[in-house]
Amino acid sequence: MSTGTQEESPSSGPTVLRILLGAQLRRLRENRGITREDAGWEIRASGSKISRMELGRVSFKERDVADLLTLYGVADLKEREVLLALARQANSPGWWHHFSDILPPGFQSFLGLEAAASLIRTYEIQFVPGLLQTPEYARAIMLLGHAGVPADEIERRVQLRMQRQQILDRGDESPQLWAVIDEAVLRRPIGGVDVMKAQIGELIEASRRPNIRLQIIPFHAGGHAAAGGSFAIFRFPEPELPDVVWVEHLTSSIYLDKREDVDHYAIAMERVCIDAEPPNRTPEILEGLLNEVGRPA
Repeated sequence: MSTGTQEESPSSGPTVLRILLGAQLRRLRENRGITREDAGWEIRASGSKISRMELGRVSFKERDVADLLTLYGVADLKEREVLLALARQANSPGWWHHFSDILPPGFQSFLGLEAAASLIRTYEIQFVPGLLQTPEYARAIMLLGHAGVPADEIERRVQLRMQRQQILDRGDESPQLWAVIDEAVLRRPIGGVDVMKAQIGELIEASRRPNIRLQIIPFHAGGHAAAGGSFAIFRFPEPELPDVVWVEHLTSSIYLDKREDVDHYAIAMERVCIDAEPPNRTPEILEGLLNEVGRPA
């Protein structure tokens, strides 16, 4: 699907459902040997519109999906209804709909991927992962990145981040979170000494949860495979969906799901996990860091 182009700002429907439907429509089109341009003509649109649909970057009109299914030779009523129902579901607002005015371009896609994943693997070099941040730590980050923003908007941004964390408390449906954090993240006193101590304490508790695996890359590990920047890899319970890599830049973000791209990041993640201290050492390391916070250098 994705070629690594900058993520467009999609509608607020569940991103993963759009990606799933788009992938199925692409498979049907390619099996019939139909070009994107011919498919676009069938629904009174362009080939680029078909491309955006197949990437899951736009909402779906049920009529367009029905016309494409006819063009692609899908005559079975049950199969058609499954795909048309998926189109209807893909246009339903996500829980983050009420925060759409403060979401940066493309971040709705990230929230959709995060909410639907069964496994989230993330590597962080600057901040504690958003799913593990305390409100105070998150607030300090918001103040750094949004200087001059009204206080009520900062609080809404913090609220959004806290609401994201609820996916880790869904019982048997909670995703597995495997986070690797560079030691520099934990030595950077975001928000001051008290905020950082509370954040490290929260990470100690998180590291003991059954659905969270936390590793730390110590300074003495030197250079490593993912030194270029933070990223996340999402895996989904639906076998039809490929893994998706999310890479965030300063002013944009991209998601990748081509096999070669995902494999590249998966290998980097494996190497990072090898370079990092094993998960069973994480509480001990964090306790040591907690005792050092606030001490003179």
